[in-house]
Amino acid sequence: MKMKIPFLLLFFLWEAESHAASRPNIILVMADDLGIGDPGCYGNKTIRTPNIDRLASGGVKLTQHLAASPLCTPSRAAFMTGRYPVRSGMASWSRTGVFLFTASSGGLPTNEITFAKLLKDQGYSTALIGKWHLGMSCHSKTDFCHHPLHHGFNYFYGISLTNLRDCKPGEGSVFTTGFKRLVFLPLQIVGVTLLTLAALNCLGLLHVPLGVFFSLLFLAALILTLFLGFLHYFRPLNCFMMRNYEIIQQPMSYDNLTQRLTVEAAQFIQRNTETPFLLVLSYLHVHTALFSSNDFAGKSQHGVYGDAVEEMDWSVGQILNLLDELRLANDTLIYFTSDQGAHVEEVSSKGEIHGGSNGIYKGGKANNWEGGIRVPGILRWPRVIQAGQKIDEPTSNMDIFPTVAKLAGAPLPEDRIIDGRDLMPLLEGKSQRSDHEFLFHYCNAYLNAVRWHPQNSTSIWKAFFFTPNFNPVGSNGCFATHVCFCFGSYVTHHDPPLLFDISKDPRERNPLSPASEPRFYEILKVMQEAADRHTQTLPEVPDQFSWNNFLWKPWLQLCCPSTGLSCQCDREKQDKRLSR
Repeated sequence: MKMKIPFLLLFFLWEAESHAASRPNIILVMADDLGIGDPGCYGNKTIRTPNIDRLASGGVKLTQHLAASPLCTPSRAAFMTGRYPVRSGMASWSRTGVFLFTASSGGLPTNEITFAKLLKDQGYSTALIGKWHLGMSCHSKTDFCHHPLHHGFNYFYGISLTNLRDCKPGEGSVFTTGFKRLVFLPLQIVGVTLLTLAALNCLGLLHVPLGVFFSLLFLAALILTLFLGFLHYFRPLNCFMMRNYEIIQQPMSYDNLTQRLTVEAAQFIQRNTETPFLLVLSYLHVHTALFSSNDFAGKSQHGVYGDAVEEMDWSVGQILNLLDELRLANDTLIYFTSDQGAHVEEVSSKGEIHGGSNGIYKGGKANNWEGGIRVPGILRWPRVIQAGQKIDEPTSNMDIFPTVAKLAGAPLPEDRIIDGRDLMPLLEGKSQRSDHEFLFHYCNAYLNAVRWHPQNSTSIWKAFFFTPNFNPVGSNGCFATHVCFCFGSYVTHHDPPLLFDISKDPRERNPLSPASEPRFYEILKVMQEAADRHTQTLPEVPDQFSWNNFLWKPWLQLCCPSTGLSCQCDREKQDKRLSR
């Protein structure tokens, strides 16, 4: 018995060391609106991305990696939870599919489980650096029910909403259409009414009481005052930087912003060299408003967009270099992706193209043509994953959830459906096929298309129930509305559904027919049955994009301590001065 005790101790020590060795550090890097045609490793010949390319050459490049939604908020909700966003109420039934105000009450529900929660419970140190865009508070401005720190992160540095044109003076507004309908059109109507009534009154054709004129003038003044107030206050109230629960810069400054995010990410890694860590580095690049520091401005061949991509690539390189310096590279799984495809309709008021490239693929952000959902997917883990691989199987950004959970030794939740699949068998070469036989593509909360990769077949079928109406006709996007919408006159419904074989027609140019595909109706029948089975698994959940949850609530508005109603502070600068 005495002889067995040392052997048992050695066995348990070996088990503990093996468990620790098998639990890698995890860095998940997400770009914003980066197209699959932007990085060099996916075919771009003119934008310089040597560090993203280095990541791909040292690991696996996924060529059919798919965002669970073609919009920021629902895609990020799916990424964090491993579930289609419609399951958590994070997909909209209206035109607006993302949060636009920090003081909205909608957000990632408190009962949702993120991979950060799972890894934190397993002893990982967790941080989110950069963009969140999954809500802030529910009932009061201090409950922070949707905040990253309430969803498994130990540390947060970044923005709670998103980067918008309205956040950077001189870059225009995402509310231009709203201004036309709610401000300029009513003012024109009031103006025409005033002039008409005045003319009729002067001609003696109609007696108009003086109070009517004052009422119309008051209405015009009220509309104009609200409009000017919105223009003045939107930026400080919605574009600010936070550290954990504290506002540190309001409004946020774009000066060396990527450098600041990079420093924060590097410091987090340096603080956790002795413990396993999860770092989600969520760049603001390359969502508009576009920006870059002096070191990158004007240096690319693609204007301000190319400058931003190259600056982001530099930041990726800084993280890779740090891992090498700290000798952590072999024990760190790195994942690089984008939340959806490039925003092809992004053109500035001066006619400059501010959107990226989706390569050969049709469409872009906000629609489910391949250009909107097929995104870069790169994974590197030198100790485990063979370098230089390319995998063409369908995978999803939802797959990261079960993949990192298993690597961390965390059991998956059993009280809910997890739509993602563990990627490791595919990455390690133990499996040659994706575990996704079917994938479902949503346009906001509307089931838009189904993808089917049959077993023992190389075909990848994709059936559209409806498609967006591009405008102008013949263009590659919805330029009149800036993004494509998901219902009503903005779409065309197809009966039978529009069918493509993506394996042969990745550009989605040639829809199939009974004449060109003998099994046309048989294929559609299988896909419809899969869609029916899927929709039966969707429970009724609170709509996080209901008007009540979406609209601005003054009692939820965060504001740093300042004089008056300015909501302005810059503790970043103050901290720098104190440290000198």
